[in-house]
This record gives sequence, C-alpha cells and structure tokens, in this order.
Amino acid sequence: MFANRFSLLLRRHCATVAMGLACAVLPGTGAAAAVITVLMADESAAHTEFVRQLRETQEAGSRVELIHLVAGRPASESVEEDHAAAAMRTRGARVAPADMPITMAVGVDAARTAIERPGQDPLVLAMLSRLDYESLKGNPALRRPDRWTGVLLREPAMADQIALIDAVMPQRRRLGVVATTESEPMVRELQRAATGWDLQVEYAPDAKALASVLRRLVPRSDALMVLPDLIGDSQPATLAVLRAGASAGLPVFGTSDGLVRSGGLAAAVSTPTQLAQQARVLGLKLASNSAAGGVLVECATPSTVRVNPTVARGLGMRLPEERELTERVTAIR
Repeated sequence: MFANRFSLLLRRHCATVAMGLACAVLPGTGAAAAVITVLMADESAAHTEFVRQLRETQEAGSRVELIHLVAGRPASESVEEDHAAAAMRTRGARVAPADMPITMAVGVDAARTAIERPGQDPLVLAMLSRLDYESLKGNPALRRPDRWTGVLLREPAMADQIALIDAVMPQRRRLGVVATTESEPMVRELQRAATGWDLQVEYAPDAKALASVLRRLVPRSDALMVLPDLIGDSQPATLAVLRAGASAGLPVFGTSDGLVRSGGLAAAVSTPTQLAQQARVLGLKLASNSAAGGVLVECATPSTVRVNPTVARGLGMRLPEERELTERVTAIR
C-alpha cells in the first residue's frame, strides 16, 4: 500500500516539466566523455564537497575544470585558479569532437553569472534551493532557445518528505506548516504530494507574526514541517518552530541536516555526493539532446533520511534505522 500510494504521488509530481518543479528525464547518454567547466563563487563547505565529489567520481576520459568567480566582475570575466586545467590549456589541449562540453554553476551567485555568459554549451545550475530558483526564473537569459539549461534543486521532492512522515507516523494525518508568501510554489508542491492528508498551512507575514501563527497552528497539528524558505533559512525562526513543537510534544520535520541537528525529528535530504552524481547525469542528458534548447528542472534524488534519536526518545517514539527509512522513501522510485 505504501509503495503504491506514493508511487502515484511521485508520478503526479514528475508530470510537470520544463519551467515547473519536475523530475523529468531525457534520453540516455551512453558513455561519452564530458569536459565539465565548473563555476564557483564561494567556497562553502557544501559547495567545496560537491566539487570534490564531482572530480573524484568522474568517468575515465572526462575532466573537470574549476573556475573561481570574482565578485563584481562582469559575467564574461573570471579568475582561473585550477592550475592543472590552466596548464592543459597552455599546452594547447582541445576538446575532442566526441567529448561533451558542459558548464556547471555551483550555488546561486555562480548561477546568476553563468546564465549571462555567452556560449551554447549545456548549462547546469546546481546546489540551488527552491527560493534560489524562483529568484532566477524572471531572467530571460535563463530561457535562451539556443541552449539547454538544467536546474538541479538541492532539496528532494516534497513527495519524499511526505513519504518519510508517513513512514514515521502512519496513523497521523494532520501536518502543520508555517509558510511565507515567497514559499507559495513549495506549498503548492506540498499540497500536490499530500493527497489524503489534512494539511494545515498558516502564513507568517514577518518574524513578529510567527508566535501568534504557531499558537493557532499547533493545536490543529500532529506534526510540524519547516519548509526550505525564509523561515527554514532563518535560525531564530526555525528555533521558534522547534520550541513550539517541543512544548506541545509534536515532532518537527524538515529538509536539511541542520534542522535535524537543531532538534527536528527527521528529514529527507540529498548529500553533496548524491547531488554531484545527479548533476553530472543531468549535464550529459542535456548535452545528448538534439532539440534546440529549453529549461529542465529536477528535484534532488535519491534522498537520504536523517533522524535525531535523542528527539525520538524524548517524544517516546521508536523509529526504524535511518537506512530502513531511506529504503522506504526511495522504494517509490
């Protein structure tokens, strides 16, 4: 029953393509080598790990060239700090005709620069949050008809989060969510995924309204969920939701390791290693597509479940191991 129900949810979710939040798939790519030019504007731990995994897991014959972008420079200018790649160019290395050139931007700052750069090579925008993507959608350069652009969201689909909550609390159906106006696309995705659930959504116009919103929401909920929006990105706001849940004995679910470490019960996340693998596959799919161009958006997949066992004990809940929960969530794929 679990697999069938959530298989249906996932099929519905993945039906939206192009400019929607989707898990679409283009034709396979074979074993062609890729030459991936990676643009990175900051060296956060997650971005650095993503690039490291991209390099360490590349196929034979492929290579990764890293370009560090400098803030304030025009999109056509950058600083090359990958000395090995620079040496290859100095020796007159050229991309073989059978190779697939792909540009990959890591993080939203690099993505803003990348979509303005000239060239028709397939472009992958990786490590973006849903809010990052929404901030980029209005830029016409994202939708150039002569270039494929892939957007890889760093959070798993909301169907995965619902699958996790269902696995942890199969007899409960009231899920409370505090949202902001900016998170409306996420709320719609959650509503599509939460068929059969009593979804309680309250909007907080600002941080001052959060306390009163939680007072209304908590009595109507069996669990709370923190979205990856302005509330999820704010430590004080996230802690306010966690405290409200703890005071009422309600588990809090989210979409990040950080929330679980801070006192959330569980989250379905995608690691930098998983995202690097998916980003490479997405780039190859775009490079092998013969159509003129467009935009393809993918949710992070697969998910890895994170659990806070201390919180589970405090709530009197006996949860399966993280590996078992991960298998349950990913079994629908």
